[in-house]
Amino acid sequence: MEKFLANLDSSGSFAKKKSDNAGHHHIHSRHTSDRIDIGKSDGQEKVDQQNGSSNDEHLPEEASLPDQFFEEVDRFFNDDHRSKTSEIPKCIDVSFYKMVESMIVKYESKETSSAKFGQNEDQDALFLESLKCISKLINKITTDQFSSRSSNLLSSLNNASIVLHRGMSLLDEEFRLLLDQRRIVLDSKTPKTPKHSSFNFSSQSSQDSDRCLLPDSTESNEDEGFPNFSTEAISNMNKIATAMVSCGYEAECCMAYTCFRRNAFREALNKLGFDSITIDDAHRMQWESLEREIASWISIFKHCYRNLFPGERKFSDAIFSEYPSISQRLFSELAAAVITPFLSFSEVIALTKRSAERLFKFLDMCETLNDLLTTIDDSYSKETSQDLTSEIAVVKSQLAEAAASIFCELENSIKSDQGRTPVPSGQVHPLTRYTMNYLKYACEYRETLEEVFRFHHKNEGFDDAPNQENHDINEHLTEMPNDDGTPKKSPFAIELIAVMDLLDANLEMKSRLYRDPALRYVFLMNNGRYILQKIKGSNEIHNMMGVTWCRKRSTQLRQYHKNYQRETWSRVLQCISHEGLQANGKVVKAVLKERFKNFNALFEEIHRTQSTWVVSDEQLQSELRVSISAVVTPAYRSFVGRFKQYLEGRSMDKYIKYQPEDIETLIDELFDGNPMSMGRRRN
Repeated sequence: MEKFLANLDSSGSFAKKKSDNAGHHHIHSRHTSDRIDIGKSDGQEKVDQQNGSSNDEHLPEEASLPDQFFEEVDRFFNDDHRSKTSEIPKCIDVSFYKMVESMIVKYESKETSSAKFGQNEDQDALFLESLKCISKLINKITTDQFSSRSSNLLSSLNNASIVLHRGMSLLDEEFRLLLDQRRIVLDSKTPKTPKHSSFNFSSQSSQDSDRCLLPDSTESNEDEGFPNFSTEAISNMNKIATAMVSCGYEAECCMAYTCFRRNAFREALNKLGFDSITIDDAHRMQWESLEREIASWISIFKHCYRNLFPGERKFSDAIFSEYPSISQRLFSELAAAVITPFLSFSEVIALTKRSAERLFKFLDMCETLNDLLTTIDDSYSKETSQDLTSEIAVVKSQLAEAAASIFCELENSIKSDQGRTPVPSGQVHPLTRYTMNYLKYACEYRETLEEVFRFHHKNEGFDDAPNQENHDINEHLTEMPNDDGTPKKSPFAIELIAVMDLLDANLEMKSRLYRDPALRYVFLMNNGRYILQKIKGSNEIHNMMGVTWCRKRSTQLRQYHKNYQRETWSRVLQCISHEGLQANGKVVKAVLKERFKNFNALFEEIHRTQSTWVVSDEQLQSELRVSISAVVTPAYRSFVGRFKQYLEGRSMDKYIKYQPEDIETLIDELFDGNPMSMGRRRN
């Protein structure tokens, strides 16, 4: 923080400035201090002695003097012969300077802790005009070629310099007092640090969202953030600044302005809660704490450049309305000084540990910097604009590389997930939920991730890499549309498909952990359906994967379905097949009884087992039940209807345990994850 404060806090003081005439006569110097000493100097006492009077000596009424003095000064300027002589009119050299000094004394004698300037508009205007007149006289004397350098001329030059400096000292003090009257006011619209939130990787809800929501600056009042000065104070500061700059005191005026405005921003940012952190601080912090710091950084930074900066530019334009180049320069320097610690914070974050949950905050920061770039317009000086754009680009590249590295870690985490314990009941694997929620959420940052991976691929040398692996990726980036007319894949789409391919391979490996082939296909259906529904439920990811990919996935799911039916129900259907029951044209009852017995045993075993299996997607569950019932129930109804007549008495109840309607009911209990359904029914 100390570095930040040092960056924003500078000392405002008059620089030492000397003037020497051709005769090397010493002119009163500006004192080097935080405030100009406006007391009498030895030079001022000399002026009093030369004029034969003190500041308390009675002067003619001021109301009758100014016009006479200004007319005399104009004549002096316009009379080339007279102005080339060594004589300065006595009314200027004595009376005019005394009048201005008497005005300074009156200002100084006002007993008030607030600004003394602005209490009498006419008096202020006369005072400022008098100072400008003295400044013109000094410039005239020092720049024109006089016929001689008399002691009178040098004395007048020295007297004028002393009075002007004393007047500028007073204006500098008044300017500082006016600037110090108000700070940046943080009203009810000022953003507060958002509450901590964290991405829920296992969330099944398509509505889950954790994106850092920033205030919509476009809807805010355009005056929000404008320094809270009164119209009168702004007018007075404008008059003072105009006078100081026109009289050659631009450096002092700008130094005072910069000092107070930087301090005002420093206080505002402190109140908002912004604080710089070091890389050591960041490494020591838990992610939850660091996440809150990032959220605060985003909110405060956006409010700063969207609301406070426009107000600050408006303010500097109002103060330096006569000097737009000065206004632009001061605003640019101030904005750059405020932005710098925010960029330093970004650089620190980019160097922290890279883990999957950090990706989205990194992307939020990238988007904030992109948003900042849109605000750097002609309000900034060309040099500052170029410097800031360059600095932001460097920080963005650091965050982008970190974000790309984090995303690529997802591929590594899928590869390294080699668990040997199958998920119970063939349910959706946690890795599938994690990956799909992660990808769905990442696709909300599609544009930013496209930029991230364009930069990443360029850094990795995919554009001209000679090896085959990089050549394949480069081919995706530069090829013409595919043969089927589909558009080529973008850098992020390539990464997305790579993750999906790895997930598919991992799920295929995990499916082999199931000993029951039917359960293996239920597992693949569950996970495949979950993936497909997630993709179809997100326009962003669906558009990136493409219609062709989704069509292939649907075909694959149908094949899993067929494989499941073959593995489970083919043996059941063999039991109720009409073939093989007759010998010499007669039904063999022993074979028939064995068929019914085997059917009952197989069906009960399937029901007992598969009612504990879970198909969480209701549509898939319904499709499975309907397809099973469509095959089994009609075949069973036909078998019972044709052959029950060969079973008599108790044999019928013993071997025909279920009616076709019972079969339908029991099939509807499959995939519920309920092991007690058969037991309750039979009891």
